[in-house]
Amino acid sequence: MAGHMKKRLKDAVKVLGSGALLFTSYLTVTGDERFYANQLIPLLQKLVEAETAHMMAVRLLSLGVTPLNRYQDPASLEVNVMGRKFRNPVGIAAGFDKHGEAVDGLFKVGFGFVEVGTITPQPQEGNPAPRVFRLPADQAVINRYGFNSCGLLDAHQRLKSREARQEALGKADYVEGVRLMGPLADYLVINVSSPNTPGLRHLQGKTHLHQLLQKVYVLVNQVYVLVNQVYVLVNQVYVLVNQVYVLVNQVYVLVLKERDSLQCERKPPVLVKIAPDLSAQDKRDIAEVVTELGVDGLMVSNTTVSRPPTLQDPHWSETGGLSGRPLRELSTDTVREMYQLTGGKVAIVGVGGVASGQDALDKIRAGASLVQVYTAFTYQGPPLVTRIKRELQQLLQ
Repeated sequence: MAGHMKKRLKDAVKVLGSGALLFTSYLTVTGDERFYANQLIPLLQKLVEAETAHMMAVRLLSLGVTPLNRYQDPASLEVNVMGRKFRNPVGIAAGFDKHGEAVDGLFKVGFGFVEVGTITPQPQEGNPAPRVFRLPADQAVINRYGFNSCGLLDAHQRLKSREARQEALGKADYVEGVRLMGPLADYLVINVSSPNTPGLRHLQGKTHLHQLLQKVYVLVNQVYVLVNQVYVLVNQVYVLVNQVYVLVNQVYVLVLKERDSLQCERKPPVLVKIAPDLSAQDKRDIAEVVTELGVDGLMVSNTTVSRPPTLQDPHWSETGGLSGRPLRELSTDTVREMYQLTGGKVAIVGVGGVASGQDALDKIRAGASLVQVYTAFTYQGPPLVTRIKRELQQLLQ
């Protein structure tokens, strides 16, 4: 009798286990929003460290492995800006698909546009690992990737081989990037705001914006001699503002000139990506320069080097750029300021802390024409894209 009961119990466990597996598989394939956000993604994050999970996600998307997406973008979400038509205003931000491997998979998930990069002229490894840290308690991420890139040639070959490149866009490294990637991109982004490349953010200063390539006094990872004392600054050297004349104005001029010389049907718009940590004067200077030079748009904003006192996760003090929920208000405020400073004449893509339709609408109301998602995507998975679009559609009605 006991043996019979034991067998029945085993059979019941098998049936229940099989049923649970089938149900879990069903929820995974159909892209159930709550299942992804509350069960699947948290479980995977416990099992797989951040950078490995990032690589796995890109690989799966590159193979077309995505949950079902039955949502059809309504006409109300279509956006026409910078001479381009976007089927919806929600894009994936730079840094997720660094090498242009998963463009089609990301479109399949439902993004209206996909930003590839940052792409550097030559392949480079970036900073040493560990260089990505999740802050689950804050729904945030700190990264210090440091422009790890496959290089222009590899990215160019990969993107060129795509049959349909509709809204794919590239983020390449200045003039050489424009020359090679321009014909393949729907717009190009000049990144002068990554916190993980020493000295890069100084390129946002007005002095630099007006003298680029004439005088360069940026000494990255070198020895500074100050008043007979030697300070060796390792890995991250942030150059003193009054000593730096790293000059961006001429880069903009060269980029725009190179863009205009491209032999392609449509010249890709050029945008500049800025930091959220700028002073009021820096913002005024940038607005003046981009308006004067006819830069097509601003990406607002990159990650922040600030650390809000509300952060709770133990990783809060890691060096790098902070993204996600803690960046949301700072980014939206910067969008609003730049919109006002440019008189609404320069297109703005709002980036930072977008995790819902309301977040997207807040940035749009602040002056953005498009928005981008990244950190929330890593916490909630592909179903997040549909949820943001659905909520935004409802809010716009």
